Amino acid sequence: MGAFHAYDIRGIYGVDFDKTTAYKVGYFLPSLLKTDKVLVGRDCRTSSDEIHDNLIKGITDAGADVYDIGLSSTPMVYFATANYGFNASVQITASHNPAEYNGMKVSRENALPVGYDAGLGQIKEWIEEGRETPIAAKRGTVYEKDIHEDYINFMLKYKGDYSDLNIAFDLSNGMANLFAKEIYGEKPHYLFDTLDGRFPNHEPNPLVAKNVEPLRQLVKKVKADIGVIYDGDADRVMFVDEKGDFVAPDLVIAMMAKYFCDERGAKNPLVLQEIRSSKAVAEYLAKYNADVHTWRVGRAFAAPKLREIDGLWGGELAGHYYFKDFFYSDSGLLASMIVLRIVAALKKEGKTFSQQIAEIAGYENSGEINFRLEDKAGAMKAVCDHFRQTLGEPQKFMDFDGFRLEYPTWWFNVRPSNTEPYLRFICEATTQEELQARIAEVSDILVNQFGGIRS
Repeated sequence: MGAFHAYDIRGIYGVDFDKTTAYKVGYFLPSLLKTDKVLVGRDCRTSSDEIHDNLIKGITDAGADVYDIGLSSTPMVYFATANYGFNASVQITASHNPAEYNGMKVSRENALPVGYDAGLGQIKEWIEEGRETPIAAKRGTVYEKDIHEDYINFMLKYKGDYSDLNIAFDLSNGMANLFAKEIYGEKPHYLFDTLDGRFPNHEPNPLVAKNVEPLRQLVKKVKADIGVIYDGDADRVMFVDEKGDFVAPDLVIAMMAKYFCDERGAKNPLVLQEIRSSKAVAEYLAKYNADVHTWRVGRAFAAPKLREIDGLWGGELAGHYYFKDFFYSDSGLLASMIVLRIVAALKKEGKTFSQQIAEIAGYENSGEINFRLEDKAGAMKAVCDHFRQTLGEPQKFMDFDGFRLEYPTWWFNVRPSNTEPYLRFICEATTQEELQARIAEVSDILVNQFGGIRS
């Protein structure tokens, strides 16, 4: 039962969960969310069909109907859940994880996420206590529902004029293949543009540098203006500039103001960022009089928070971008369409993607560094205590997702992994020299005092 996590159900299929788990999740879901119909979609992983069949059997045995949209990206399920008024949905996917993984992302009304504290923990408890699953007197019915045309038409409202752009795409053999060529046509250069749940070319995780390398090489080879790479279930997207350099996803949050404010005329927008975001994001958005809110990492927290503050858009370092226009949910496709609009407009002005990012970026950044250790709480406290003792109280302190301490010339965030014995550390400084010195200080504490292994 190790597959139940803060945001979703996910793990190695056949090890962390199996078809019996899928059946029981399906069986208990209608009563958990008090509904008699559930929307279901799935990705292309080799185990998704078996999970799909058992999940649906559980739902229908409980007496609820299933509306099956078939192969889908995760944002397609969010769209269908909110657009058609479902109170429950499941996307079968392991997102960016390797091929042997699979899982389920559960949503309720308005495509709001159902995380561990919002219901997945209850389902886990029911399964572990052996709660019975009697077949309903009237089993549910399975209906096939084709949402493709409605989804594409919704998305096309955000398509710009990309005719002058030279674009390179890496579809990662994942669910972006369902719509990329229909949206962008045959003109762009495509990598890994077939559905293949074995992910034979690279793992579908664009946060890992080696997975982006084929796209970087393609961008340089064809002299593309921009490179775009989606993860396995296409809820995340990341970008490579015209030089072949990876673009930090948080800086893209800031750049999106050029669409929402410069093009659409939004005034004083509410924008959501997460606790690891560069200070450059809020500093750049200040010229738009944006009200930038900082919150916890993960869709289970970001999507409800954007709705709560009625934010216009937001994003995360992991490449998730959330939009009020998209039911306050994340969409890799919508994010890429907006960024391509911006880059197309920049090109008309004689400006490149990298030049725009350079105007936003103002700091040296470590990227997220992982330390494998057991005493995460003790290690976090030790790091914070060290700097409070040597530098005094920080200018700003946040404690809602690990700790973030901000000093005049640098800041850091240290946070525990929800699922693994890792402490995640990120920092930013005005100079490379200070950045490296601070990383060395923290490494010394975590490695020498707590036996951490840096990875």
